[in-house]
Amino acid sequence: MMAVTMSRERFEELVADALDSVPEQLLKLLSNVVILVEDDSPDGQRLLGVYEGYALTERGADYGAVLPDRITIFRNPILSICDTEAQVAHEVTVTVVHEIAHHFGIDDARLHQLGWG
Repeated sequence: MMAVTMSRERFEELVADALDSVPEQLLKLLSNVVILVEDDSPDGQRLLGVYEGYALTERGADYGAVLPDRITIFRNPILSICDTEAQVAHEVTVTVVHEIAHHFGIDDARLHQLGWG
């Protein structure tokens, strides 16, 4: 496998395209979330993306005055497992959907069952 070389700008375009593919009714439900691109996952982990925050299912009446939840998509780990730009686009879409699902309280086990592992 040969890692894909891609500029950060092009990668960010693919993340934007992935967001555009999410149904609008779901995007409207995203609440207090920012989506970021970083080159590498923390501490040498091989993460493709990560959701940090309070899922909608965990927010109670006391939820408020908190920093936005963060969905981070990691460029280099995704590029390292892909051979083509089309594979990168697919992996970015799967990762974006996967992390958005965590915002809605869907866990990894259920995501794997649904094919969004």
